[in-house]
Amino acid sequence: MFLLPGYRDMPGLTAEFASAGVQRVVLLSSQAAVATDTGNAIPEFMIRSEDAVRESGLAWMFLRPAAFMSNALRWLPQFRSSDIVSDAFGDLTIAVIDPADIAAVATRALLEPGHEVRAYSLSGPEALLPADRVRILGQAPGRDLRFQPETDEDARARMSATMPKEYVDAFFSFYRDHTIDETTVHATVEQLTGRPPRIFDQWTTAHASEFRT
Repeated sequence: MFLLPGYRDMPGLTAEFASAGVQRVVLLSSQAAVATDTGNAIPEFMIRSEDAVRESGLAWMFLRPAAFMSNALRWLPQFRSSDIVSDAFGDLTIAVIDPADIAAVATRALLEPGHEVRAYSLSGPEALLPADRVRILGQAPGRDLRFQPETDEDARARMSATMPKEYVDAFFSFYRDHTIDETTVHATVEQLTGRPPRIFDQWTTAHASEFRT
């Protein structure tokens, strides 16, 4: 069973898995599960999810990826209307990962023995600034895109308009207080799949049609 985190009754859910004959669970967790600030909202539900799976009696494995390359899709409205893309935390490098690489690791964990009772940190092959990702996104359509960092005040106000305060606080804890590490490049994808993780340029090429205006 491939399982997402954060369901309201994770112990009850895993008990249903066991009664249905499920033998192993691969949980999509996060680097937030090992964040140093465990009191904020995102680590809290990641840790709670991991604990429920760990205590279920089923064979388990946790995947703890860095941020997804596909998060760049949130820039589409700006991309379609301007050559300037604005976002928070412009000074932050993240080793973003292609979700397809997470899926490849999950498939190995579900189909092959030897991955039980493991927690794997996953990342892409390079840590990139938002400006790097914006520049790469502009290459396929031949656009000279520029990144404009938001101030922390503007970012907090924008995020608060669509996100509960506890989650806004969580992201600022991660990326301003540095309670999470999504910068470190991990070799796990290549070790488990036999090929290197995809670079951001490959993800961009695969999704080029979505960024054509």
